[in-house]
Amino acid sequence: MMATDIDELGQAAKNGDRAAMTALGKLGLVGRAGERSLQDAAALLASAAEAGDAEADAVIAVLIAADARALPDWGVALGYLERAARRGWSPARRQLALFCSDRDLAERSLTDSAPVDIWRSVREQIDVSALIKPASARVAFEGPHVGIIEHFATPAECAWMIERARPNVTRARVFDRERGGVHYDDARTNSAVQFNILDADFVLLILQARIAAATGVTPRHLEEANVLHYAPGQEFRKHYDFFESKQPFFEQEIAEKGQRTMTFLTYLNEGFEGGETEFVKLGWRYKGRPGDALMFRNTDPSGVPDTRTLHAGLPPLSGEKWLLSQWIRSRAPRRPGEGPSNPN
Repeated sequence: MMATDIDELGQAAKNGDRAAMTALGKLGLVGRAGERSLQDAAALLASAAEAGDAEADAVIAVLIAADARALPDWGVALGYLERAARRGWSPARRQLALFCSDRDLAERSLTDSAPVDIWRSVREQIDVSALIKPASARVAFEGPHVGIIEHFATPAECAWMIERARPNVTRARVFDRERGGVHYDDARTNSAVQFNILDADFVLLILQARIAAATGVTPRHLEEANVLHYAPGQEFRKHYDFFESKQPFFEQEIAEKGQRTMTFLTYLNEGFEGGETEFVKLGWRYKGRPGDALMFRNTDPSGVPDTRTLHAGLPPLSGEKWLLSQWIRSRAPRRPGEGPSNPN
């Protein structure tokens, strides 16, 4: 966005335009609002929300949930999401309905005749503690540690993530080991979309909290999530997910943000042939059903990269494959969102 556009948004925000406040606050969260800080961005979003902007409520819900440390934090986040729903924000309504344990109530809430106050009832039927608790894992290999969690995600969560990703996938890239940055490579021909804080929503954050619980880390150890897409013939040839410490760029990456110690893959769909995840040195392939998850440690207990984790995303022979891919660092590399107080 041009500086003149930022200036115009800033002037509109000063004049009380709540949509401009929200737009400028969102840009500030990703460092694209001039010299405005994260605190400035949060203040703009808070002002927009108090002025009645439903989208600002939804963004604040994401910020609070992204750094939730306890169930009360999730309650505050849900409060903002509920207010966004009451104000007519369709994505908020759909997400609340998705997680509502009373399915009849959830279906009624999405009808045109549903009263506005139904969203309080929907919110009260959401049990976050149950949502972020993963099913138990089954160990497939001890060394390297590879685990499988069946029914990790629900069909509705899988469908939601595919829907969110489909319009935005582009050809995936790989790290440049020598110079840093990313580039296209013939070894990787699939597509992907990365979800930053502006792209994230309550569904993704619930899934990430569940991943954190399954792997024994805090959500702040998680990188930005990716949804991967493989059309017939597309692949990601054999590779490692850990950073090679002897490479200059990776050495700096590890020092600043930590090693990629774990990988967590959630399979989102079925209806394709082939497309397994192959562990080359283990002589093993895995193809999860929708909602199943595969997790493996890229390093040994001392933090040394484990070369036995050499793996590949094999090409589908027919159909398309969707995966939610989550890398996990040895320490928290991302800055938590800063959200305003409870709207209730």
